[in-house]
Amino acid sequence: MDVRRLLTVAPGVPRLSPPDIGLRLVVIAGLVINAAAHFHLAHFYDGTKESISQGALFRIEGALAIGAAVLVLLARGRIVALVAFAVLSGGAFAVLLYRYVNVGEFGPLPNMYEPFWYDDKTLSVWAESIGAAAALALVVITHRASSTPALRRDL
Repeated sequence: MDVRRLLTVAPGVPRLSPPDIGLRLVVIAGLVINAAAHFHLAHFYDGTKESISQGALFRIEGALAIGAAVLVLLARGRIVALVAFAVLSGGAFAVLLYRYVNVGEFGPLPNMYEPFWYDDKTLSVWAESIGAAAALALVVITHRASSTPALRRDL
């Protein structure tokens, strides 16, 4: 079995490079950990709500992370990498913001200020941060690949 054939998506579509595969796996792992942490913690926050509960927001974040992970798994391109980056960096930003700043209620969002760390929160922010960095690297790699002129083969 030729492993290189497994890396070819379709005729005419270039093979995935080892760095591309590695970055995609890191992004997917970050998204899956993000989703698992948010789904696991959501029920603890169902009572914290104004017009939408913090638990519902956690479930939305988990669903977005799963959706982005499926996109990264099944599709390639700058848009896919940007979606993954947005989900991961947005999640990390929210964790850090609500850890260090008491934003208070903001529109329909409840006050999610939580000035302490615990294992699930720490794991989530690390996974989101590392995954976001990998997604950003995918954006750069994809941009370079799309801006490099294709090589002609004379047969």
